[in-house]
Formats: sequence, structure tokens, C-alpha cells
Amino acid sequence: MTIFTLWFENFPNNLPALIVSVGVAVAFVYIFFKAASSADGRSKWVKRMTGPNGKWFWGLMFVLWAVVFGIGLQLVPHTGANSPYGGLGLIALFTGFFISMGFLWSVIGE
Repeated sequence: MTIFTLWFENFPNNLPALIVSVGVAVAFVYIFFKAASSADGRSKWVKRMTGPNGKWFWGLMFVLWAVVFGIGLQLVPHTGANSPYGGLGLIALFTGFFISMGFLWSVIGE
């Protein structure tokens, strides 16, 4: 139960983290909704992501992801239970999966 009330322990300082986490959750739901609703027809969004230039976009996103997290994960401390290494690694895992799937979708969709 404390995980739900954790935001209010140090309220003014934890408010940006709450806003960012809610924003990320809304972005995930929006992306999942767009992906699920694209199966019934090729919308403009789907044509743009899977068109001839889509593979270049997703390929550049993958290279950018590899550089950012390859350097970023080396800069954070790796020791201790409260180090940000695990959280950043989890974010890298999820974003890398979605970027890789977007790249595959654009290559196969062409």
C-alpha cells in the first residue's frame, strides 16, 4: 500500500516524478491504442511509419538508442541498492524492444 502513497511523503519534491510517470503511462496507452487500431486499415500514421523512409527513421532511432544508453548506463553508479542503474536498464530494455519492433515492422511492411 505504501507504493501508492509514496508520492505524497515529500509532496512538492516528488510532484515532477509523478507528472513524468503519468505522462509516460499516457504515452504508452496512446501508442498501444494506435498500434491496435491500425490493424483494421492503413492510416496515415501507419503509412508514415512503414513507408520507404520509415526504415531509415527506425534505423536512426535504434542507433541513437544504442549510443544514448550505451554511454548513459556507463555514467551512473553500479553499486548499491538505490543506484539508478537498474531503473535505467529497465527503461533501455523496454525502449529498445519497441524501437526494434518498429524497425522490423517498417522493413516487413514495405
